[in-house]
Amino acid sequence: MRILAMLLLIGFATGQPADSLRLTEKQARQKIASSRKNGQVGGSFDLRVTSTDRSYNYKLRATWITSEVAGAAARILMLARGLSAEQALAAIPPLDSNKTYVLVEIDPREGSGVIPRNWTAQFKQAPGTVLADTEWRDFLSAFPRDYAYDIFLLAFPASSTGEAELTVRIYDKVGRVQWQR
Repeated sequence: MRILAMLLLIGFATGQPADSLRLTEKQARQKIASSRKNGQVGGSFDLRVTSTDRSYNYKLRATWITSEVAGAAARILMLARGLSAEQALAAIPPLDSNKTYVLVEIDPREGSGVIPRNWTAQFKQAPGTVLADTEWRDFLSAFPRDYAYDIFLLAFPASSTGEAELTVRIYDKVGRVQWQR
């Protein structure tokens, strides 16, 4: 099992992670933003009459965490906290190279404001698992944060192609975001 930090360290020889660790803060934030997509789960109209115990739709934001995005996050941690390259790479939790990681952010709009536990996500038709955030806090602090959104880090089976679609289902509502690389 390989971890992303090892891939980043090995990548110093190829130049790619070394380049990520030399980015300016603006360039690092742009790299993260380029992997971030916005969407919506559910329709735009509130046709509820009496059942206001659920939101009528949910704002959706997803960031596909690639090695370039992880390198940019490490660079932001270096700049924000004054860490060395080794310390910044150590702040990246072990990521299995046989998995694809997506940071999913969901904001319920009007209604109870609660995201149900039984919501599901699929990445290229493969179901994902939500990872505990305790070991990811330092790493996730490098990503832009809007506190109206609840964040979830999901792991999916590895994806090798450049096109991908994340499908999120909450109750009977569906939302999608797509990436093209």
